[in-house]
Amino acid sequence: MIDFPEPTVVSVNGVELEVFEAGRENAGRPIVLCHGWPELAQSWRHQVPALAAAGHHVIVPNQRGYGRSSRPDDVTAYDIAHLSGDLVALLDHYGYADATFVGHDWGAFVVWGLALLHPGRVNAVINLSLPYQERGERPWIEVMEEFLGGDFYFVHFNRQPGVADAVLDANTSRFLRNLYRKNLPPAPPQPGMVMIDLARAETPLGEPVLSDDELDLFAATFASTGFTGGINWYRNLDRNWRLLAGVDPVIAQPALMIYGDRDTIAPSERLATFVPDVEVVTLDCGHWIPQERPAETNAAILSWLGRRSPSY
Repeated sequence: MIDFPEPTVVSVNGVELEVFEAGRENAGRPIVLCHGWPELAQSWRHQVPALAAAGHHVIVPNQRGYGRSSRPDDVTAYDIAHLSGDLVALLDHYGYADATFVGHDWGAFVVWGLALLHPGRVNAVINLSLPYQERGERPWIEVMEEFLGGDFYFVHFNRQPGVADAVLDANTSRFLRNLYRKNLPPAPPQPGMVMIDLARAETPLGEPVLSDDELDLFAATFASTGFTGGINWYRNLDRNWRLLAGVDPVIAQPALMIYGDRDTIAPSERLATFVPDVEVVTLDCGHWIPQERPAETNAAILSWLGRRSPSY
């Protein structure tokens, strides 16, 4: 593995979080990196040293459900109120009124939600892959089920709880090997549940994103924890839809949105409607942006921070 800080375990918001830090000497310039699914704090291994060298106090939690952090049994313990509450409590732990938050994939969803629910604690937003999700008039899973069907993995996770978890847990290393790929050949959508199919596929497509040592670390961690904690984030999407009712839907903070032009997640055509002070960067890569294009990701983040982040 690339050198990564040693973790500490801190008690916040009724759970314990495994947290990695770099640049403690830069106290007063916090930046919090929030991973997605099925990722770990180490997914930011390329960004942590660059941000610390640029003068930031870098704080990288394994969020609830991941690594050595708590994995509550109650599914509702993974809703946006709890996940954003963990980040607020993390700021309190370190004595910060606010911070810049960076999110990828599900981490981006949490950062968008944090900026809506606790706007005073977020001074800038940097999100990768997942743009702001417009709330709409109907719950998200209900809409996905209607348009994408019951086998779409978001829907499957909700309607058939435990089924995918068991398959992924039984094929941890293979699933992660097959999922963390780049430069995938173009192919039409296939029937079935994509995550279960990936867990069972004998031969991976494209090229690996993780080195063998990195894959071993990810596989060993998820073999220990299982995937249910992270999957429970998906099982709260409609609950999150309800929790966000009545919240001002506009992101007031300056924001940077980084897309991969070959990501399966489509860019938002209405991003500026809900994130009016946003700058958009698109990189030549797929979904795993910080790991596929680390140098370009770091350059985009550091350039934007240099121009747009608030004075400390």
